Amino acid sequence: MSGFEIERKFLVRGDDYKRQAYSHSHIKQGYICSGRGRTVRVRLRDDCGYLTIKGPSLNGGLSRYEFEKEITLDEAEHLFALCEPGVIDKTRWLVKSGIHTFEVDEFHGDNDGLVMAEVELASEDEAYEKPDFIGQEVTGDRRYYNSSLRVYPYKTFRNES
Repeated sequence: MSGFEIERKFLVRGDDYKRQAYSHSHIKQGYICSGRGRTVRVRLRDDCGYLTIKGPSLNGGLSRYEFEKEITLDEAEHLFALCEPGVIDKTRWLVKSGIHTFEVDEFHGDNDGLVMAEVELASEDEAYEKPDFIGQEVTGDRRYYNSSLRVYPYKTFRNES
């Protein structure tokens, strides 16, 4: 898959998303490089591997170019050896809301306690139905980018107002 992704990010209230989810999976991801808004990421999602390249964010973090290719588990494990320090570990829950699917990420490790939801849109002004667990929007807040959470985990800023 490649092209522009348009998504909005939100903090999540409570844990009703688990009850509403139709699926969940475990994700481990590392970054081969990340800087100036560009990332090369390797991900293990259950039994599948992925290599993803993302361009810099546009429009206040709402959209960015993304290229993703499925790779073998063996390739993914070897690429993890090239990653910068720090790994993102999370459980992803999929929740249907209207015609959209919200991806709810429950973070573990140094990011424990952080739960965020993303919804991908076809256009920046596309309407969508927010599930009741959706809280504050954090689209464009770099603290909540996975590549940033790897270096400056949630535990370092969770109590800030």
